[in-house]
Amino acid sequence: MEYRRLGKTGLQVSVLSLGSWLTFGNQVSDDVAEELMQISYDAGINFFDNAEGYHFGQSEIVMGNILKKLGWDRTTYIISSKVYFGSRRKPVPNQIGLSRKHLVEACNEALKRFQTDYLDLYFCHRPDPSVPIAEVVRTMNTLIAQGKILYWGTSEWSAVQIMEANAIARDLGLEGPSMEQPQYNMFWREKMEKDYLHIFANAGLGTTIWSPLAGGTLTEKYAEGTPSGTRMTDLKGLDFIKSVNLADERLNKIKALNEYAKELGTTLAKLAIAWCVQNPNVSTVILGASKPEQLRETLTALDVVPLLTPSVNERLEAILQNKPQMITL
Repeated sequence: MEYRRLGKTGLQVSVLSLGSWLTFGNQVSDDVAEELMQISYDAGINFFDNAEGYHFGQSEIVMGNILKKLGWDRTTYIISSKVYFGSRRKPVPNQIGLSRKHLVEACNEALKRFQTDYLDLYFCHRPDPSVPIAEVVRTMNTLIAQGKILYWGTSEWSAVQIMEANAIARDLGLEGPSMEQPQYNMFWREKMEKDYLHIFANAGLGTTIWSPLAGGTLTEKYAEGTPSGTRMTDLKGLDFIKSVNLADERLNKIKALNEYAKELGTTLAKLAIAWCVQNPNVSTVILGASKPEQLRETLTALDVVPLLTPSVNERLEAILQNKPQMITL
């Protein structure tokens, strides 16, 4: 397993990691969740991603129970939580968002669910326009000073918001956000390949990217259309799923990518993950899995990275036709 520094921090994170969204405490049994974590750990994965909002906190409870049962050395793995959406099915005011009250209380609750003394990474799951960014910066630094979190970051924040947080932190002599968790895949490229470039160069932002398979659409089963019994059909009410465009143009690209993956002697899923890994600004690619065999397959995606030569990438760009255009003055 390859490891990369998380931006300019001293933390080394495995280039592939395991996420629990939609699976732990929901789609899979606790026994399967444990097997997925053990397979990952044995393969060298050291980062396990979670959030207070994943199945109303149940995902963190399941992961915490597994970590306690397996008894891994706490210094060998990294766990995260994300705060914003809350863990209640029907939240009342102050049980969601990024207020000082919710940030502190949500962190304490996550520690209890995980049965641990500290979180390695703590993300603001979304920006909160109702809370001053200075309040978020100060509160996250209080949690760091208390030893409850080691690093804090953002998820799906704009470049302007991240830059503002860093500027406030610098002016106050505090720690700014060390990492961002954006969506990134062959069809969702603007933030990673355009918006954040200045921050990568100047602030050393690390990234823990999610949805490398574009909601599961960058897989062979979508090459012939939209199959039934998938996230696209079963979870179509979610905002993320509704944002995935499966128009004919997208499906034609998926089909062409699938055929090219076969020419390269691999699968579309592994090609899509390797494509993300090759970006040097990606610290880690969060994998999702509901079956052990599915996870074992995607873990071999690193074998595909050496195949991504300049000519192969040119062929991929010819299929995708969506490379972000930089504005020059």
